[in-house]
Amino acid sequence: MLKKLSIAAIAALSLTAGGAMAAGGESHIHDVDFSFEGPFGKFDQNQLQRGLQIYTEVCSACHGMRYVPLRTLGDEGGPHLPKDQVRAYAAEFDIYDAEKDEDRPRTPADPFPMSGDPNAPDLSLMAKARAGFHGPQGTGLSQLINGMGGPEYIVSLLTGYTGEEKEEAGTTFYENTAFPGGWISMAPPLAGEDVDFADGHSNELHHEAEDIAAFLMWTAEPKMMARQKAGFVGVLMLTLLSVLLYLTNKKLWAPIKGKKFQG
Repeated sequence: MLKKLSIAAIAALSLTAGGAMAAGGESHIHDVDFSFEGPFGKFDQNQLQRGLQIYTEVCSACHGMRYVPLRTLGDEGGPHLPKDQVRAYAAEFDIYDAEKDEDRPRTPADPFPMSGDPNAPDLSLMAKARAGFHGPQGTGLSQLINGMGGPEYIVSLLTGYTGEEKEEAGTTFYENTAFPGGWISMAPPLAGEDVDFADGHSNELHHEAEDIAAFLMWTAEPKMMARQKAGFVGVLMLTLLSVLLYLTNKKLWAPIKGKKFQG
């Protein structure tokens, strides 16, 4: 009886998973070797600066980052811009001042502007919200090895447009191999050679996609490097403490365990 129930349950799960995949389509997320991955990884400062340039010249037209303070652009471990450049960059955006009842240039203490398009999602936490490696049937097992996959999802999405379009209910959809369901209403934001980098780095589509994905990962986890460093030091200290406790325990009990009980 138990065997029959197990077979029936497995069959039901298979049909459900197959129906969901057929209805929504299978998205393709490819792995990318980012410098910040792994316990000893760190952000590439030049890559973050290139990503900031792509966001400013392309993405900021529609998307905002209201949860990211502009002052963090000067933080070590991030883009690490000089203070004068951070102030100059912040002043490029206006913000409403309730006390003066007028707009004023932003300062480093202010956050990035909000999304210009009410239908466009904010990019502050995009790299964490869009997990790419879910594992079999959403169990999350793949994340133990590949990580969350948020940046990989962004790269796959930006490079996953096939060029096919369709119109439904007055809305144009674009075929995308990474988007769940296979069709997305956002037109391709990057085409390659969208910006010119001062460091002479390649501005091909996949390079631009990787740069903006790394930058968005930093906006979502600006203190990632500090957390990893603190975690490594914590594990090291706990390991050392465990060894000392073991040796102390062994020394304290050695005289007792060494005695021979006479019956």
